[in-house]
Amino acid sequence: MHRSAPSAIAVSGALCLAFLLVACGPPASSPSTSSPAATATSTASPSSTPATSATASTSPSATPEAGWKSYTTADGLTFDYPEDWKLTEAAGEAAPGGVFVKITNANGKNLASLRTNMVTGSECTVKQPFGVYESVPLPALEQSGSVPRYTFETRTDTTATDPKLMTVFAYGITTAPEPTGTEACPIFHFFTWPPSGAMFGGAYDPFDTTPGNEMHVDTPEVYMGTQEYKNIKKMITSLRPA
Repeated sequence: MHRSAPSAIAVSGALCLAFLLVACGPPASSPSTSSPAATATSTASPSSTPATSATASTSPSATPEAGWKSYTTADGLTFDYPEDWKLTEAAGEAAPGGVFVKITNANGKNLASLRTNMVTGSECTVKQPFGVYESVPLPALEQSGSVPRYTFETRTDTTATDPKLMTVFAYGITTAPEPTGTEACPIFHFFTWPPSGAMFGGAYDPFDTTPGNEMHVDTPEVYMGTQEYKNIKKMITSLRPA
């Protein structure tokens, strides 16, 4: 495990989630030797359409364990989640033909989001110190011989002066190659999925003050031992074709 970034500092949750959606990193297919980054963008225009609660549906291939439910998207992906978490469809923010599902816990804390039918461009102009805490292959999502992986990783902006903006901690699915050396392109949690690509992930923010948070959880190492993180990882890695 490479940990070149400090573990006690992070961006705010909102900024970190935005970073996930507009990030530099290798493109999902045919990464170049110059380590280009990709900027993930939705083709949808901004909309004032209000978010609506998503309805859970039973997976056609498996029955979730006690205390969990399954959700299937309109475009054919299924994942499991704890029954006391809330799924909200932000239809007006989804890409055309895709979905945008936000997942929060019982106290309203943002945990992750799933977006499909996403598109990317590619450019990487800056590399940063990085750390990788976990990396798990997800063969159920293989496309054209490429197996995406679940990862929990970090990037550090050495030019930042605000500790809350210095380091990004994020977890999600990616088809980007695992970083090596001491620096990498910014986090790129995007994986290939017909007809283009998708994102499923979120951010860890040790400065988050949502009611109900466990006490004294202020580093990624400690957070990985919490039930919240274990459930997030279980949910994201359960993603599969419906």
